[in-house]
Parts: sequence; C-alpha cells; structure tokens
Amino acid sequence: MPDPASAIILAFTYLAVKHMLGDFFLQTPYQFENKGTYGHPGGLLHAGIHASLTAPVFWILAASGSVMAIAILAGEFVAHYHIDWLKEQIVKKYAFKVGHSWFWRILGIDQLLHGLTYVAIITLLTGVAL
Repeated sequence: MPDPASAIILAFTYLAVKHMLGDFFLQTPYQFENKGTYGHPGGLLHAGIHASLTAPVFWILAASGSVMAIAILAGEFVAHYHIDWLKEQIVKKYAFKVGHSWFWRILGIDQLLHGLTYVAIITLLTGVAL
C-alpha cells in the first residue's frame, strides 16, 4: 500500500481515467442518445457502467466496510445519472449544437461535476477533511 498522499493521487488518477473510458470509449449511441429521457435504460446502463468501474478504487484506498462501499457506488450511480440527465435537458432546451460555445461550456460543467464527485468519493474513503 502506498503512503496516504500517493494513494489519494493514485485513486484520483484511476477515477479520472475510468471516467474517460466510461464516457468516451464505452459509451454507445444507445446510451448517449437516451440519457435525456428520464429513466431510460440507456442512461441507467451508462450510470451503472460508471458505478461499476468506480469499485476498484476501494482496493487503491484499502477501504473497508461493505455498507460504505455500497453507499458510495449507489451515490456515484445517482449522481452520474442526474448530472448527465440535467446536461441533456439544458442542451435540448436551448438547442445547443456541437458548434455552439455554450454546448462546450455545459459539457465542461458536466465534466467538472463528475470530477467533483470523485473528490467526494475520495474524501469519504479517506476521511480527509477539505
């Protein structure tokens, strides 16, 4: 097990890479075309992939407690699902297209919020106060 600071950096690096994989390599048209429809299986599948890919972070941080692990994974699922759903609602409401600057701003906010969920996960797992 690495020292605590190294473990935190490794955990955040893992979560950043897993996010890139989940959003840009494993996400299929079925997922991204349906994330804006609340409760659609495509959006649920996408959030489920992210939650399941989050699980290995527990090994990096040597986290114990299955209740905490289940709560964190459930929180990741709910947060990821709703962040994506809200992004889709805003993009749809204002008809932002890829060439529009606000499309990229909303996508950037979406990615920031996902990143902040990883800060929250690491904070919960390490007990490090911000």
